[in-house]
Amino acid sequence: MALEDDLKLAESLLAKMAKAVTRPEENRVDVLIDAADIKAAAKAILRDGHWGYLSAITALDQPEYEVDEATKEKKPLPDKGYVEVLYHFCRGAAVATLRARLPYADTSIDSICDILSSATLFEREAAELLGITFRGAPNTDRLVLPENWPAGVYPLRKSFTGLKEVTPEEGVCS
Repeated sequence: MALEDDLKLAESLLAKMAKAVTRPEENRVDVLIDAADIKAAAKAILRDGHWGYLSAITALDQPEYEVDEATKEKKPLPDKGYVEVLYHFCRGAAVATLRARLPYADTSIDSICDILSSATLFEREAAELLGITFRGAPNTDRLVLPENWPAGVYPLRKSFTGLKEVTPEEGVCS
């Protein structure tokens, strides 16, 4: 019964900000929030509710697709869709996930590093690999990709098809 109580507590802490609440698994609650509410939601879970810890920040690319009529192949449209940022908080076996959708036209969201400094590694990874801008992030140095990686190229976006070729002189793909 403690698991269900933990999930209900997480739901109640986030109720004011919730646009939608789902229970995708028996030990998990997902709460869709506006990106503008991320700091308030993180404070509600961590500070007000003393509800667990941040286990990860992940992100999903959710593009719109077009279908090639000749081949029937589905291809992502690079400018249509959104990136969803997921903040996973754990308390024992209970998992509360905050979900914020960022349209491709503005993939920025406030950093939560001022609330929880350890979020910086997750934020830097999402910034590099999916093109999310974390406003107010204390450190925006590269974490995963080489310093000379091309700007605006995000390898975890579904529209990414690879880089052209490796040039030994530059040591990076062009």
